[in-house]
Amino acid sequence: MSKQAQQADTENLTLVQAVRDGLQSEMRNDDDVLVMGEDVGKNGGVFRATDGLYEEFGEDRVIDTPLAEAGIIGTAIGMAAYGLKPVPEIQFLGFIYPAFDQIVSHAARLRTRSRGRFECPMVIRAPYGGGIRAPEHHSESTEAMFAHQPGLKVQIPSTPYDAKGMLIAAIRDPDPVVFLEPKLIYRAFREEVPDDDYEVPLGEAAVRREGSDISVFTWGAMTRPTMEAAEELAEEDGIDAEVVDLRSMSPLPKDAIVESFKKTGRAAVVHEAPKSGGLGGEIATIIQEEALMYQEAPVERITGFDTPFPLYALEDYYLPEPARIKKGIRDAVDF
Repeated sequence: MSKQAQQADTENLTLVQAVRDGLQSEMRNDDDVLVMGEDVGKNGGVFRATDGLYEEFGEDRVIDTPLAEAGIIGTAIGMAAYGLKPVPEIQFLGFIYPAFDQIVSHAARLRTRSRGRFECPMVIRAPYGGGIRAPEHHSESTEAMFAHQPGLKVQIPSTPYDAKGMLIAAIRDPDPVVFLEPKLIYRAFREEVPDDDYEVPLGEAAVRREGSDISVFTWGAMTRPTMEAAEELAEEDGIDAEVVDLRSMSPLPKDAIVESFKKTGRAAVVHEAPKSGGLGGEIATIIQEEALMYQEAPVERITGFDTPFPLYALEDYYLPEPARIKKGIRDAVDF
């Protein structure tokens, strides 16, 4: 928690409560902010992220929509082009594909297509990732698909404090932001979150654990098992791992990646998405391009597998967990 949070009036919130708090805060600050999506109104959202907003702000600013993701995003783009600040929710990231064309062909291009005449200030929220034993299409981690699209920012918080501050910053951003919420840790822990509004700047990483032997880059729900692995390695092997929570998939915080790597000379990337085409490859390339002469070992990628996300108990084998993360870190350190 930051010094700012320590000095302000705070509330002990889960990550999903912090998301709701951020939405409520910006809706109170700005009458142009509205939320929309399937069951976000009277029901309060499938994960309760919009609970109570319908009662406070009414049906004109908390809009229940049909089950039509392309329609939700297309409507939001039109609202944004004409001055509103919509925050559409897609119930699960795996449901977003019907809206992919709207996002990449229109939202991401509106500023350049119109030569700056129109902006698209919208935040697309979606729970993502595995770990809750949900059915098919509920557990994907396809952040790399969106990070590959110029014109989009892609942000992933891993703490309640960051969730509120990053969401507020995203809503105030003049361009479209894909805001992915790791549902595995929606209610995994609590943290003191300021009652007042505040911003956590987009595009910046956070060093969660300082170290000198290896830099471990991660984000979202993978931050906690990576921290657990780092602490165990320090105790068991004396390996001092630096854990960097990237938070921003687009733009990637290149300076933070390079700065940490130059200090340690070794790196591992932990993400739950499949390995091939994942952001781990992009991070390894940044290191090659910007810090090659500091490199002492190949970059380890500790990831999900190149398969469709498995169902139910097989998630335990698919998702990186502390034992697999520790092995990858040891391989890089012992090279």
